[in-house]
Amino acid sequence: MSSNNESDKPVATQPASPEPPAARPARQLMPVNRKILIITAAVIVVLLIARSVFYALRTVSTDDAYVNSYVTFVSSRVNGQVARVLVDDNNRVKKGDVLLELDSEPYRVQMAIKEAAFEAAKADQVAAKASVRGQVGQSRSLRFKLQHAIEEVDNQVAVLRVRVATLDQANAALQLARSDYERAKKLTEIKVTSQQEFDEKQEAYDVARAQVQQAAESVRQQRVSLGLPKDPDPGKSLDDTPADLDQTFSTVRQALAELTQGAAALGVQASSYNLKPQEVVDEFYRRYPGGDIDKIYAEIITNAPTLKQAEAKVMQTERDLDSARLNLRYCTVVSEIDGVVTRRNVNPGNHVQEGQSLMAIRSLTNIWVDANFKETQLRHLRIGQEVELKTDMYGSKHLFKGRISGFTMGTGSTLALLPAQNASGNFVKVVQRLPVRIDLVDYDPAQWPLFVGISVEPEVDLHSTPAGPNAGKFLQDNVPSTASPTP
Repeated sequence: MSSNNESDKPVATQPASPEPPAARPARQLMPVNRKILIITAAVIVVLLIARSVFYALRTVSTDDAYVNSYVTFVSSRVNGQVARVLVDDNNRVKKGDVLLELDSEPYRVQMAIKEAAFEAAKADQVAAKASVRGQVGQSRSLRFKLQHAIEEVDNQVAVLRVRVATLDQANAALQLARSDYERAKKLTEIKVTSQQEFDEKQEAYDVARAQVQQAAESVRQQRVSLGLPKDPDPGKSLDDTPADLDQTFSTVRQALAELTQGAAALGVQASSYNLKPQEVVDEFYRRYPGGDIDKIYAEIITNAPTLKQAEAKVMQTERDLDSARLNLRYCTVVSEIDGVVTRRNVNPGNHVQEGQSLMAIRSLTNIWVDANFKETQLRHLRIGQEVELKTDMYGSKHLFKGRISGFTMGTGSTLALLPAQNASGNFVKVVQRLPVRIDLVDYDPAQWPLFVGISVEPEVDLHSTPAGPNAGKFLQDNVPSTASPTP
């Protein structure tokens, strides 16, 4: 019972136990942590602001930039019907890949015709060379004929002198016969000599006169045959002849004319028509140092007009054959660059004309960025500076590297089709933009391809050291000349 009574008694309320000693310091440290967090956040904000300010002072950027590249328009070099088209839009091709084929049969026929013409021209060249050699042989014969004509004139002059000597001998014999005749006549009158002896002396005298007459006529005949008058001029002897008779005689001139005619067919002619035959011959031998006749005729054969004409015909037909081969090769249209096919507008069976555009190929490797910087941003830009390129397509996943490679010599407004006219007096100054070309560095189109026209945000590192060609300049160097000097 007592236990029950005790349980019925109200239990006295015990005072709350005091807080643990460790909880009190924690409550006192809470304001300190908050201060540290605030200070840390403030420092981070200041650092971010400082970084942004430092980065803004170190770089120049623009949002007016886009990717650009070369475009190769594929066209047909020959007329023909399309046989096959092996590519379609957006197909990636490499340099040398076949894009389409034209019907090549007509061009194969033309090439066969040109080959036949070329072979015929080569045969004509062989025949022309043989003909030239024959003309050379004929010219050599005419050369000897001229020499023979000169020698014949000299021989005739010698015959004239012999006949004049014979005439002198006949005159001497005539003088002796006349003396014997006159002596015999006196002796006959005084009956010292018989009539028979007188008749013999008279006959010898008459024969001597006849021999003189015959020798004189023979001399006149020889003079006429040499183109001289029958009787010489007063005071000159019967055997007197011009010193250059062997150069001016008609047969010599005729031989010279025949030689000139034969040599003309070989392209050889004298420097003057007034040259004497021997001068012509001497001039011919001076065509080669030392007068080497073999070298002279070898040069004549090489430069003969007939042979030159045949060689030109061979060259012409060979060029025609090369052209036919080219046309046959042009029936296969190949890609000239690595890139992607676009704007295909040709199908099998179409008939295309020479120069007709068939498709276009955009380069994947030869691409760059055209960035339009404000004119106020160009002060510190130079060729060779490093550029960081950010694209909307890849965002922060991949940043491209580049370098400034050149500045366009004119703002967009001046290069427009209809440039602004500021001469009206209503000019309002507007900040202009100048296109700056940025080349990509270590660009891999297979992994991170860039498409023409996409937006780019370039940031130029003004404190980077310019590198590469024309580094640190505004203008590029002159393009080196490739023209070869005229020989």
